[in-house]
Amino acid sequence: MPYTFEHHLDSVKVRDWPLTTSHTYHISKVINAPLRVVYNWCVDFREDDPKISGSKTKRIILQKTKRRVIYMSTRRRRGKTASAVRIVTLRPPNAWHLDLVGQEHDEIGEYHLTSLDPRKTRLDITFKVKYKIADAPTREKNMKQTNEIWDKFVAALERDHAHSR
Repeated sequence: MPYTFEHHLDSVKVRDWPLTTSHTYHISKVINAPLRVVYNWCVDFREDDPKISGSKTKRIILQKTKRRVIYMSTRRRRGKTASAVRIVTLRPPNAWHLDLVGQEHDEIGEYHLTSLDPRKTRLDITFKVKYKIADAPTREKNMKQTNEIWDKFVAALERDHAHSR
């Protein structure tokens, strides 16, 4: 079996780091735009993307190709800087995969688009998160925050699509 990031996460022992919690959660969004438009918008990673959700996170794009995007993000939390590297593997025309290695947590994300009709697309996202901090958020808090962020992304995507017609 080939070595994967998910295999790495599954094989890590609690004694290897101060892991306090892990969980998997799923969200789904219906977007008023065709699948092709949604895919292109979602995988067009930019350094100013965090502004869409109102985040103060800083993003630096390290590599951007047709099949992969690698970027580093940093943010302040309780007076300390926390960093993470995200590797996004693009799977056109309707999916992408996230591997995140961070100081506070590691994460795997699976994103999948389904065309509901010619002008409507459903985005399904599943995250598997393993925390390295004592005060890790609950699964419910993660879901709430992720839904709030993606509500802002969906609104921006739909606005951009409406203005492009």
